[in-house]
Amino acid sequence: MRYNTARIIYWSSVGLLSLWFGASGVSELTKNPLVWDITVKLGYPPHFIYILGVAKVLGVAVLLVPNRLLRLKEWVFAGILFDITFAFLSKIVVLGAAATIDTLIAFTIFSTAYTLFRRLYPATYTRAAEVEITTAPAGSKVMQTAAGH
Repeated sequence: MRYNTARIIYWSSVGLLSLWFGASGVSELTKNPLVWDITVKLGYPPHFIYILGVAKVLGVAVLLVPNRLLRLKEWVFAGILFDITFAFLSKIVVLGAAATIDTLIAFTIFSTAYTLFRRLYPATYTRAAEVEITTAPAGSKVMQTAAGH
């Protein structure tokens, strides 16, 4: 897949994900009966619903910042995955399998966005060298020297 194609699909899926979770977050914060009643029926307490709404709105704001906050976006993607997973499990247990279609759609959009996020912004994990850290006298900088160098 070409870079520009990947970017277009990434931002389209992030846009859909942001609409989905932004609307859900605002609905939770405004106590919209459509969202609120289902969430209460699933057994979640009211204070948790408000916290979830705040987290969703803040997460959407982070996702929509282009080319910045990449590590924070990783956490947002993790939170979205947790939300989708718990919604799926709660719905399948309480409401039955037919009620899980929205979570499967959300997971598909999420998977597309996250896969392309990793492709466009590859994580550069390197093996940590053994580092000896010594502190110098007060007021001095901390010296770090790699072991064996």
